[in-house]
Amino acid sequence: MLMTTNRTPAGDPCEMEDDEAAALYRLMTWLSPSFPVGAFSYSSGIEWAVEAGDIGDAASLRDWLASMLAAGAGFCDGVFLAHAQRAALLRDDEVLRDIAELAAAFVPSRERQLETSAQGRAFIDIARAAWNCDGLDRMISCCDGAIVYPVAVGLVSAAHRVPLAPTMHAFLHALVSNWISSGARLVPLGQTDSQRLLALLEPVVGATGKRALDASLDDLGSATFRADLASMRHETQYTRLFRS
Repeated sequence: MLMTTNRTPAGDPCEMEDDEAAALYRLMTWLSPSFPVGAFSYSSGIEWAVEAGDIGDAASLRDWLASMLAAGAGFCDGVFLAHAQRAALLRDDEVLRDIAELAAAFVPSRERQLETSAQGRAFIDIARAAWNCDGLDRMISCCDGAIVYPVAVGLVSAAHRVPLAPTMHAFLHALVSNWISSGARLVPLGQTDSQRLLALLEPVVGATGKRALDASLDDLGSATFRADLASMRHETQYTRLFRS
């Protein structure tokens, strides 16, 4: 009689090490839409862009988000995440404090400041309550002020020794997923169109993440002037569903 087994052979390339499995589990949790940082209540100016006619269908939303990813908030947030995680791992308190301060100042409008600082604060609070670990409190105290969202993700991932490259990819995926969700409710778009957009933006997310990993702080800069204007003009928009 032949005996069968479902056990994975030792050394099977499909098997994950324990630390890899733990890192994946934590990234899937922290950057899931269900992680309560309030991301669903912000549109990063997309609401004004829809009202102004800049975004009116799936194609125009795709172009808008590709620009925000590659040449705007997506790239800049990725750079801050990378440098915050590296400084935290090196225990370079002065550099970490400078990065946190620069990231908090590097937003084009009051509402974007609210968006990134509120999500950063929520991320830190939940991490402390449910995912605390040795060294996290010391990293947080080094920042000496507001911790914006990408810096918060950098700190928590550093404290848990989650590798930077997958953290970057998961962070940018979460960012663009929330933007698509906002656009889908505003245009509106169906679920299938939303998934098509996410698939089309996969190479942009990958390329932006690679650039952010290699970038210095001197490479920071945004070329999405219309998106910056949208985030400013949303502050005085008459009817609004979102906080930004």
